Amino acid sequence: QLQLVESGGGLVQPGGSLRLSCAASGFTLDYYAIGWFRRAPGKEREGVSCISRNGGVTNIADSAKGRFTISRDNAKNTVYLQMNNLKPEDTAVYYCAARYRNLATLEPGDYDYWGQGTQVTVSS
Repeated sequence: QLQLVESGGGLVQPGGSLRLSCAASGFTLDYYAIGWFRRAPGKEREGVSCISRNGGVTNIADSAKGRFTISRDNAKNTVYLQMNNLKPEDTAVYYCAARYRNLATLEPGDYDYWGQGTQVTVSS
């Protein structure tokens, strides 16, 4: 069974950092581009960052530029989202998704598999 599992969420103060992980089981991530998305209460799901199959191409939403970094370790079958200088508006459930293509996008509809999400809460 193909599965993505996110971890690393939690409660953090404004200005703090978290590193989210997206681990795959039942398949290898080598053949998949990966995206990170989030859904805040009352808002639509939005793309945060994405990375190509080989890690050579990344993209990041304007809201996360300069603060978030995406990376992948195919040997560990895991993709990461390092989030620094977190703000209250970053509060959301964060999801990772896999796309059986080389290039990644920030469009949720382009993805084939989704994890269950991990909650990130930024509050003092």
